[in-house]
Amino acid sequence: MSTPYDHQSLEQKWQNIWDETKSFKTPQEAASQDTAYILEMFPYPSGAGIHIGHALCYTGGDVLARFAIKQGKAVLHPMGWDAFGLPAENYAIKSGVHPAISTETNSHNFKKQIKRLGISYDWDKEITTSSLEYYRWTQWLFQFLYRRGLAYRKNGLVNWCPNDQTVLANEQVVAGLCERCGAAVIQKEMRQWYFKVTEYAERLLNDLEPLDWPEKIKAAQRNWIGKSEGVYFQFDQIKVFTTRPDTLDGATFLVLAPEHPAVKELTSPAQTEVVQQYQRQAASNSELERTFTDRPKTGVWTGSYASNPLNGEKIPVWIADYVLSSYGTGAIMAVPAYDERDRAFALLHNLPIKEIELPDTVQTEQLIHNAGGERTTTYHLRDWLVSRQRYWGVPIPMLYSDDGAEHLVAESDLPVELPSAVEFRPTGESPLRLATDWNTVIDPATGATLHREVDTLDTFVCSSWYYLRYPTPHLAEAAFSQKAVATWLPVDTYIGGAEHAVLHLLYARFITKVLFDEGLLNFNEPFTSLRNQGMILGPDHQKMSKSKGNVINPDDVITDYGADTLRVYELFMAPFDAEKPWNTSGISGSKRFLERIWNLADDVTDKVPSQAEQRLIHPLIMHVTEAIQACRFNVAIAAMMGALNDLSALPEISLSGYQALLSLLNPFAPHVTDELWQRFSTSEICSKAAWPAADPLYLVEESVVYPVQINGKVRQRITLATGLSEAEVLKAVYADPVVQRYLGQATPKRQIVISDKLVSLVV
Repeated sequence: MSTPYDHQSLEQKWQNIWDETKSFKTPQEAASQDTAYILEMFPYPSGAGIHIGHALCYTGGDVLARFAIKQGKAVLHPMGWDAFGLPAENYAIKSGVHPAISTETNSHNFKKQIKRLGISYDWDKEITTSSLEYYRWTQWLFQFLYRRGLAYRKNGLVNWCPNDQTVLANEQVVAGLCERCGAAVIQKEMRQWYFKVTEYAERLLNDLEPLDWPEKIKAAQRNWIGKSEGVYFQFDQIKVFTTRPDTLDGATFLVLAPEHPAVKELTSPAQTEVVQQYQRQAASNSELERTFTDRPKTGVWTGSYASNPLNGEKIPVWIADYVLSSYGTGAIMAVPAYDERDRAFALLHNLPIKEIELPDTVQTEQLIHNAGGERTTTYHLRDWLVSRQRYWGVPIPMLYSDDGAEHLVAESDLPVELPSAVEFRPTGESPLRLATDWNTVIDPATGATLHREVDTLDTFVCSSWYYLRYPTPHLAEAAFSQKAVATWLPVDTYIGGAEHAVLHLLYARFITKVLFDEGLLNFNEPFTSLRNQGMILGPDHQKMSKSKGNVINPDDVITDYGADTLRVYELFMAPFDAEKPWNTSGISGSKRFLERIWNLADDVTDKVPSQAEQRLIHPLIMHVTEAIQACRFNVAIAAMMGALNDLSALPEISLSGYQALLSLLNPFAPHVTDELWQRFSTSEICSKAAWPAADPLYLVEESVVYPVQINGKVRQRITLATGLSEAEVLKAVYADPVVQRYLGQATPKRQIVISDKLVSLVV
């Protein structure tokens, strides 16, 4: 008998070997090879360690990376830390440790945990977004956009999280709540920095189609971009947008957003107090809340009227919070006879409802001309708000003179280093404002006093370009090497959570397109293929949380069962993208599977593989290959488990057959397969051995299972050679003891044989 399967010693052994020999180092000269860039979304090192969901994501990516290596491809498989931003800062506040220290400590712990999983990362490519060598280039990116008119500063209503004491982009507000902490978001007017994502709206929409992405992610981006074809009409000084120009004659009132700049001018003295009160009320609701269809259609009259450009009718001008200043022109024509929302508003406020005869297409074209209409396209997408009133982020490289004029920090003076001695707990204003020595600068050319921007950048700016940095993470001369990027990018397979559908993924696409337009990239989409891992729920089928006491620590599982067992179990539980509950009792089956692979080594011989073995191994190679390529990892593991049962029933197994089995299992369970491979080969490790090829000769099925029905019910299944005649099939069926028992003394009245499919007997 072989020695017992001791996962702790052999996993530590192979992790040390992989580290010492740099087994997964990225090839230096990859341009002449078939390349594969496999990337998992990097984590926020904002807590005590990775959780079981991280392990699923990283293991799924690792299977693809190891599979590509064994196929002979040059593979780039890196990892880093999304270290700036609210998650890390809030953890630092809670722990009472400066975020620079807590982030470094957490990153070290994350790395240690990931290494215990046996992930094939090239740690020489590691990046940290809070390091000077990285965020110097995030600042360069900001200036790059500014010089091209794509970064700008303006006053406007913003989403304010009273808990985190900072503004949020629209994409970071979910159902009126901060997507990070769950606090109710309010509206606040502030001067902020924006990136002009809207300039790329059409391309962001159209370029989704060819991407190999989950349809739900594409749909989320389409909906967020929200393209609408319509017409502008001018009601005196009020410009409105409508997608139904054919209903213009039925407009009976106008509705403006409470923040519309014309409200003050249009409000009569008698209505001033009620209008202002309503504006204050509307400011307490987020834009998303205001779009909910089940909310009461509140509003107030401004006291003014405007003329319908088609028929000259004077119609009242109202304000209501269901109209958004960020959509269209912030003003709509209300046609209650043909719009349910307008009808509800009209009925509530006793406004007229006018039925009209709708014009046909030709008549509508003429109507638009007669009313001075202008065809246009609008989008729901808003520009990306990137300012944050928090400490732990990239300082915005901008200076201001006393008159408010903007001055870019000289590129030679980058990076603008984040000062360390700052009180970083939130107060409602930017903590960097308190760093007086830091934020005051003397212009050496003029001697004038300049002041630094005290807001920091949204952490999504850091992650909007990190995939470009990995090929050359320590490059000092540029953000990325154009030569290296041309070799490796776009990313072949990107893996991460679906929650980033309209956040990180949209922003990364925007940045890529900007850099492409400037000739710095030869591709305009960053991620060719995208795969989402499903959420792992607690044993109670609830989302894991410390408060519920249902969190599973991967370190505990690895200690008790081993990393290979954890990897196999997580990928076998359900389809990769499916939500699934953790079941500790179920992990034992995965451990037994690996133990059986281990013990099967005792039966390996140096004999030529039998025909029976060949007909098991080669279809298995084909099935596992196809399943990995489709990210159907549970199907691949199930196929190997089934094949193991059949191989174990053979008198013996050949060395070539056993090595093929080890090679197929290696991407899923690399430690045990490298250990077992070493017993029979000293020339290489299993992780680097070539992926086995399926011989077509053995892919033709030689046998088939016939379900045998008796009076419509399946009573037996009989395995027979393919291609038998009807008489041969029936002879075997009637000779079967189970069939005989069900038939008894009866003679079938009908017997139906469908070749290689089915036998049906009617008594």
